[in-house]
Amino acid sequence: MGLGKTKRKLQATRRKRTIERERERAHRDLFRYSSLRSSALPNTDLPGAESAPRSRFTLSTTRAKKSKRSPKPQETQERTTLTRSDLDSRLARFESSRRSPYASRNNAPNYQALRSIASDMSRSDPHLGEQVIRAGILNPRRYARLWEEIDHRVFSSPSRTAIAVFALVIIVFTLLLSLPFSSRNGQMVEFHHAFFTATSAVTVTGLTTVSTAAQWSPFGQGVILLACQIGGLGTLTMTSLLALAVGRKMGLRTKLMTQGELNIGRLGEVGSVLRVVAFSSITIEGAIALVLTPRFLFLGEDPLTSMWHGVFYSVSAFNNAGFTPHSDGIVPYGHDVLLLIPICLAVFLGSMGFPVILSMQQNPLKPARWSLTAKITLVTTTALLVLGAIAWGAAEWNNPRTIGDHSTGDKILHSVFASVMTRSGGFNLVDMNDIKPVTGLITDILMFIGGGSASTAGGIKVTTFAVILLAIAAEARGDQFVVAFNRTIPEATLRIAISVMAMSFGVIIVGAGALLVISEQPLSRVLFETISAYATCGLSDGLSAELPPAGIYVLTALMFIGRIGTITAATGLALRSRRRLYRFPEERPIIG
Repeated sequence: MGLGKTKRKLQATRRKRTIERERERAHRDLFRYSSLRSSALPNTDLPGAESAPRSRFTLSTTRAKKSKRSPKPQETQERTTLTRSDLDSRLARFESSRRSPYASRNNAPNYQALRSIASDMSRSDPHLGEQVIRAGILNPRRYARLWEEIDHRVFSSPSRTAIAVFALVIIVFTLLLSLPFSSRNGQMVEFHHAFFTATSAVTVTGLTTVSTAAQWSPFGQGVILLACQIGGLGTLTMTSLLALAVGRKMGLRTKLMTQGELNIGRLGEVGSVLRVVAFSSITIEGAIALVLTPRFLFLGEDPLTSMWHGVFYSVSAFNNAGFTPHSDGIVPYGHDVLLLIPICLAVFLGSMGFPVILSMQQNPLKPARWSLTAKITLVTTTALLVLGAIAWGAAEWNNPRTIGDHSTGDKILHSVFASVMTRSGGFNLVDMNDIKPVTGLITDILMFIGGGSASTAGGIKVTTFAVILLAIAAEARGDQFVVAFNRTIPEATLRIAISVMAMSFGVIIVGAGALLVISEQPLSRVLFETISAYATCGLSDGLSAELPPAGIYVLTALMFIGRIGTITAATGLALRSRRRLYRFPEERPIIG
């Protein structure tokens, strides 16, 4: 009986809210669709129009009294007489509030209210009412269903909005790369190659099915570089930055979406993090470009080419994209310390995450005041960097096909470089087909872990990996809570970390299985390419270029899911969010 009463109360509350929303819609649409009055009302604001009689029309809206019984026909009606000047000011304010692409569902047109409005307009001014009817805006079958469906399916959830915006950006860059002048030969490239390259650039992966230097013209390479910049910082982040640049304030929904994309803990920090994103991106990319350009110039390239290569490598490295404008990548520069260190540093800074940079910027000399995310990210990243370099170097130390014939200094340089790049950078100094199987396993693990949260890196993120390790350690010690740096980690965070890892394993297993069926290649090659695509790393042993179109589309889907995140994908695909107001009894199953 208790559950039945609760359910009836919830249904009554929902009905009341629906009625209130309908009233608000009719009130707002009153001003939106009054813009058609311009063809019927004389413009009294223009010179010489003072002598013309000022046209007026009366609009009526009905407001029901707040009561449990149905409204009576004898309800009082609020009569509002509006002139053109009144409509101009009120309509301008209303339209400015609707310009956001993330307008709420309550802003959908209420055509039932518009019919009554048109009727009032016709009685007060027949010419205006006739124009409203001729415009066709009162046809509910024309717009209402499409708008309601899109608004309900897409804009009602930040996760679905992020998916839709990323997909739209990928489509735009696919069309740009499909243009004839994007290719060096002046012909349109095949669709699956353009689609794969656009997805790889927007998701900052770096996998390619065609050579970037041989296939794409300077315009095509510029499109790829722009896609890497937009994709690395995040599409919604770029939109918010543009809004701040022109002096507009971000709405609540824009802040919520930016907060979800950047994994910001507090909503009030959105503006600060966005400013750090803009400042750090411009500063780091500009500094790396200033270092690389003279080096390319010293190596024999002309000034214009040196500048282009410096900018290209700085943007690609900081955004962890892995694209190179050279046909053989950076392999010829494997012994150039002045070139490899700036690229390695840019990748490392980009993989840290903007919240970490913000925390360090606010308290540069007081690590105790850094956020828990910053502490976990720095400690875990440093540990993975050192352990990864030691493991990779030990496995390849005597391999003559990779670094076995190099000097000790070059071996150490290659090991550190590989440890940084395998966690999302995507640049390589050796042929991935020549590494040993144990090195391939180490690379798979590092790619799967990835970089920091809210960074340009991919993978499950180092914070996810660290939280799971801390939970295992706490369980082994018999601790009741998971503690890190004198802070207790909530159970909800642990659940999210476990969900991310489990769902990532599931996506990789499904993707690898599909590629095994399509390509019939060995498991080691398929698994390496699958993890690289999902973790948006970009390292490849050449399998991407050998796959048929079906396999290319599988890798494209893996890159897209890996960039937006498994949790975002699962939440966005859900038709509705569930919220229970009751709880079942507990019972522990046997584990292990």
